Amino acid sequence: MTTANKLTLVRMALIPVFLGVLYAGFPGSTYVALAVFIIASLTDMLDGYIARHYNQITNFGKFMDPLADKVLVMAAMCWFVECGKMPGWVLAIVLLREFAVSGMRLVAVEQGRVIAAAWSGKIKTASTMVCLCLMMIDIPGWLVTACCVIIVVTTVYSGIEYFVKNRDVFQNVR
Repeated sequence: MTTANKLTLVRMALIPVFLGVLYAGFPGSTYVALAVFIIASLTDMLDGYIARHYNQITNFGKFMDPLADKVLVMAAMCWFVECGKMPGWVLAIVLLREFAVSGMRLVAVEQGRVIAAAWSGKIKTASTMVCLCLMMIDIPGWLVTACCVIIVVTTVYSGIEYFVKNRDVFQNVR
C-alpha cells in the first residue's frame, strides 16, 4: 500500500474520532474536534501531493480519496444541521451535487473514461473545509451565514462546471 493510500485511510479513521469528540460534549470538545478535522483535512492535501509527486496514483486512491473527503465533510455538515448552525437545505444541495457528479463519473467509467477532479472541485473542497473549520469556533452569525453561502456557491458552480465540461458523457447513454 502506498503512502498516499495510507494517508487516505488515516483520514477515514479520523472521521469517527472527529464525530465521537463532537458528540462527547466535554469542555473544549469542539476545539479538539476542530484539531482532528484540520488534521484529517491536511491529510487530503498531503496524500494528493505525495500521489502526484512520487507517482503513487492508484485505483484505490482514485476511489477512496474523494470518498474520504465527502464522508468527512458530510459528517461535519450533518453535525452542524443537528446543532442548528446550518440549514438542512445547504446539506441537501451539497449531497445532490456529490451524488450527481458521482453518478456522472460512473457513467463515464462504463464508457472507459475517467473524469479527473477539476480545479473548481478542489476549490470547493478546500473552501468548504475552511468554512467548516471557521464554523466550529465561536464566530458571529453573519460569518456562519457567509460560510454557508460560500459552500453553496462553490458547490453549485463546481457541479455545473463538471456537467458542462463532460456533457458528452450522456450523449450515448440509453
